[in-house]
Amino acid sequence: MGELKVLPSQLANMIAAGEVVQRPASVVKEMMENAIDAGALKVDVIISDAGRTLIQIIDNGVGMTPGEAVLCFERHATSKISTQEDLQQIMTYGFRGEALASIAAVADVNLKTRKRGSEVGTRVSTGPDGRMISGSTACPEGSNFEVRNLFYNTPARRKFLKSDNIEFKHIVEEFTRIAITRPEAGFSLTHNGKQVFQLKPDKSLKFRIANLMGASLSGELVDIEAQSSIAGISGFIGRPESARKTAGNQFFFVNGRYFRSPYLHKAVLKAYENLIPEGMVPSYFIFLETDPHSVDVNIHPTKAEVKFEDEAVLFQILSACIKEALGRNSYSQGLDFETEGSVELPQIGACYKEWRDPVAPVTELSEDYNPFDPLSGSSSPESRPQGGYGGYSPSYGIQRREDYGELFEQKAALSSRTMVLQGKYILSPAASGLMVINISRARQRILYERLLKAAKDSAYNAAQSSLFPIEVTVGKSGRLTLEANAHLLDSLGFTITMIAEDKVEVEAVPEGFNTDGASLQSLIPEIIEILDNEEGGSTIRELMDQNIAQRLSCMDASRYSLPSSGLEAQRMIETLFACDNAEYTSDGRKIINIIKTEDIDKLF
Repeated sequence: MGELKVLPSQLANMIAAGEVVQRPASVVKEMMENAIDAGALKVDVIISDAGRTLIQIIDNGVGMTPGEAVLCFERHATSKISTQEDLQQIMTYGFRGEALASIAAVADVNLKTRKRGSEVGTRVSTGPDGRMISGSTACPEGSNFEVRNLFYNTPARRKFLKSDNIEFKHIVEEFTRIAITRPEAGFSLTHNGKQVFQLKPDKSLKFRIANLMGASLSGELVDIEAQSSIAGISGFIGRPESARKTAGNQFFFVNGRYFRSPYLHKAVLKAYENLIPEGMVPSYFIFLETDPHSVDVNIHPTKAEVKFEDEAVLFQILSACIKEALGRNSYSQGLDFETEGSVELPQIGACYKEWRDPVAPVTELSEDYNPFDPLSGSSSPESRPQGGYGGYSPSYGIQRREDYGELFEQKAALSSRTMVLQGKYILSPAASGLMVINISRARQRILYERLLKAAKDSAYNAAQSSLFPIEVTVGKSGRLTLEANAHLLDSLGFTITMIAEDKVEVEAVPEGFNTDGASLQSLIPEIIEILDNEEGGSTIRELMDQNIAQRLSCMDASRYSLPSSGLEAQRMIETLFACDNAEYTSDGRKIINIIKTEDIDKLF
């Protein structure tokens, strides 16, 4: 163990930056929060290369004096707290004074700022050794921060940044969380010279949500409001029918600050119990107003989590508030009427025709019938003309093949010996017993190999077109993801056209996916989530393609049509056995099992 000593301030700041500055989005969050705390009503965010090259935040806040402009880069320099009591009633965003010092320790920072009412502004530049150069400059009132070459002096941190698409997605998330809380302020976001968001001051929170997430989402929202001694609750929740399988558009705010809470998320889901299928997630934008003494916002390095004094009580209040809002809008569980003594009608299952073949009505057909001949169709063979109208007989010149009934004999025999069990399994005789195939896993294997082949071979066309293009609302962030991955999606068999800032048209999907509107409305958001979470920046392209193909193939099988007859099941078996690996799914789960004859014998 070496000699105990105090770390130099620059090294201490670099260590602290590991907690505060995790990625470019962390810088955007801290700088935007500082701008809001400075009273800005207009904040412009300019990004280059997903924040690696440039992060620029321009605001029209109160600005800083020359002394404050230099002091703001010192660690723990803050105007928010002076006493221990101040720490217990924080109502602003940043208050610990760590952000700017941490950012300046891992990037080149240039600041131009002018105090409101001052005639001259101040320029401050930070150097690699922690020294600062300052002077006077001409600039507008407010502050203009330029953060360049993030992590230039910590190459390991820079190396582990993800792809530009993923990093920019995190920037959009942080931008959205702050812009939602201040509908009265204007915000803009520009990436690589392209404007992504241009938000003017909005009349209300609902208008801000519509401008950020798309007008279609705002039309699916129900307002909530409740007051209690614990907290005031307001905001919006999504209608049950708009719930999705993928997470997205779930926001909690306390006293204007975004936070995460798996515990309160369960309170929301509890309110939707029996209204949405299991595994579905509703949208919500929930704002809590509470006494700052009853909530601790200082338990997480990035202040992403908070601790409530009466969390269990808040859970019940929130759940009840949402239930009341859903009930008020006629979204509640239906009444359970007494059914005792009522006549119960039999249910005919989907496999009914497998066990009882339908009987067609018997009809008699006379091939020699001539509607223009009064004697045609006579019961006496002698009275009937030899041939139909004009001497033409419908069967004239047609010779029935001797092997006509045997053309599909083998296929029919196989399909008659293959059956579908409860829509889950295919049962078919095998040499050593009974072969059992998991239908869902077989479909996954087939779809995986089709997608992988399409990603590797541009000449392979595995797309199937819908009858009409289907319009899907994906939000501005979702559209960015689809645009960034357009080439990959095209190679997989998707044909997606951007038609608005937050909408796309789907014209074709890979073979194996349904093309109806309802399926595509849930499929496309799931694909966006897969692409957003794909760690493509740290893997080679082939592995990325394999991972995406695997995740796409493993999507919920309930939206796909499954074989319902022996013939369809036989086709699936043949397609499965044509795969490179018919026994296991891409993630290693077993597809086929053989129940041996001797094991069946033991049952009797």
